[in-house]
Amino acid sequence: MIRAIMHGCSGAMGRTISEIVSEDEEIEIVAGIDLRDSGKNSYPVFASPEECTVKADVVIDFSNAGAVDALLDWCTEKKMPLVLCTTGLSPEQVEKVSAAAEKTAVLRSANMSLGVNVLMKLLKEAAQVLAPAGFDMEILEKHHNQKVDAPSGTALALADSINEAMGNAYHYKFDRTAERVKRDKKEIGIQAIRGGSIVGEHDVIFAGKDEVITFTHTAYSKAIFAKGAVQAAKFLAGKKPGLYTMTDVIG
Repeated sequence: MIRAIMHGCSGAMGRTISEIVSEDEEIEIVAGIDLRDSGKNSYPVFASPEECTVKADVVIDFSNAGAVDALLDWCTEKKMPLVLCTTGLSPEQVEKVSAAAEKTAVLRSANMSLGVNVLMKLLKEAAQVLAPAGFDMEILEKHHNQKVDAPSGTALALADSINEAMGNAYHYKFDRTAERVKRDKKEIGIQAIRGGSIVGEHDVIFAGKDEVITFTHTAYSKAIFAKGAVQAAKFLAGKKPGLYTMTDVIG
């Protein structure tokens, strides 16, 4: 049985992960870390990593950028494997993640969904066949009206997966209204839509002459990210120091 610590246990994702783990026979949450303690958890909750005295095999983090520095320091000191799901890290924090990975196993991905990461793998294969055949590549992402960043980190990660497969020979086009010019063959268009309560939808379009191929991933709830984080924790427990991604989880 893998023993996990939930960092950010009182947040929405922390509660979702706790619920998923409670029904999983391979992993259990033995402690939580959060400034707020609802008192409804089946495990002890500590206000900071330094206060946590419970032994574990891995930490799952779904908190906020402000709490990541202390967590990285603690995991580095304890050589505790860390599944880092918090987004919006500063360049300095990203460097700190890399430094921590030299001492312990750290898994960080732009999107924790297993489906999105399988999609990235498929896109690399598709791009290597379709791009040389003259297909144009466009990404359309849709999210709820409360999301402030555009394009989404997932859309950029999808574009990066295509670009990496093509030797990073492409550039990204975010706004076609800025200039009236013909589409460049070496560009990947990325467009964003915001409205309603859309959890997340990404369409990757390969448009060729007389045919169009579209890859679509639709998220119906944020639980998909929680499920991916749990799978990542199972994968990371016991791993050697290094920086891992969800690509390693799906093989």
